[in-house]
Amino acid sequence: MTNVELVLNMLAEVSTTDISRQDEPETMEQHKKVAQRGGSVAKSARVQYEKQTRKKAVTPLNAKSFKSLADKKHNDGDEE
Repeated sequence: MTNVELVLNMLAEVSTTDISRQDEPETMEQHKKVAQRGGSVAKSARVQYEKQTRKKAVTPLNAKSFKSLADKKHNDGDEE
């Protein structure tokens, strides 16, 4: 997960929490709608990020994959 992905995830969580505190949902359906609204905030940010930077915000790699890449880079650097 990249830094951008982490930030977008945090934005979705914070937005959802704030919307939930404001709306005080009671039913599962209400909670679901709050979660969707929070997610849409992060989606809007992702779309704008990608539009402005012309880069993808989301990668297919997970944390394990990044660790492997970082380890490989580190090991490659030690061989020089």
